[in-house]
Amino acid sequence: MFTFLCEDSPNGILSGIYDAWAFKIAQNKKCLTGERGLPPCTHEDISLLCKEPINYALFCEYVPVSPSPEKAGKVAATLLKRLGNEFYETLLGAILAAAPSKEGDIDKAHAAYQTVVLALTSYAGARILHDLSNPYVHRIFTLSRATFMEAHHLMGFLRFCELGNGVLFSTIHPKNNALPHLAEHFTDRLPQENFIIYDENRRMAAVHSAGKGFILADASDLNKDILKQYSPKELEYRSLWQAFFDHIAIEARVNPKLQAQNIPKRFWKDTRELSSDPPSA
Repeated sequence: MFTFLCEDSPNGILSGIYDAWAFKIAQNKKCLTGERGLPPCTHEDISLLCKEPINYALFCEYVPVSPSPEKAGKVAATLLKRLGNEFYETLLGAILAAAPSKEGDIDKAHAAYQTVVLALTSYAGARILHDLSNPYVHRIFTLSRATFMEAHHLMGFLRFCELGNGVLFSTIHPKNNALPHLAEHFTDRLPQENFIIYDENRRMAAVHSAGKGFILADASDLNKDILKQYSPKELEYRSLWQAFFDHIAIEARVNPKLQAQNIPKRFWKDTRELSSDPPSA
């Protein structure tokens, strides 16, 4: 058995898929030449992990994987060409999902690898995603749905504020890595605006320049003092919106439970009308 240990990121997991597949081919070539008396290697003999194993298994060789944009790009290009955009987006959604360790859960990197193997080696191809009876496919479906559902919520709940330099800024705290989907959505919606979406949980930001595409950047050293310097218009409109929101409310019909159903409480911190932070200069 061989286990590839990869980084929990699109680059890391796609690089792991590349290395695992290449390793299988190399092992089988050695087997055909009789080198070291190796038995044939199958995809079932290979697993991927995107976290350090708690307990190392006996008779299993652990292979570290270094993230490689070049390898990840080759895997992405192959999947898009042979299996189509829908398959690739579903797989990417699963890779971007937060997957807390629970007993019995299949590691998302391993589920991604085995799903790719099934799609590329069977007649079903991309239609393998409809076979939810398969545990690997079901895991990919569940994780991908979680990412896209959260991204869908945030498309409606996300709030921008205008900083003193005219840049639109928003902070989010998603469970899953929904940032790439949000950046793509708002790049289409606000193509002529300069904006930044900051994922504080992961210390990453999507930065968009007017008329251009977006980039994902490490924001661990973000200067938060600048983010408190709002433009005069921002303060004025925020005050007006808050006053409107408060005045249309009917006190006798306040229903916190219904409000929490319509917008989950974990989004309230980043929603201006529900935040307890007062608008200040």
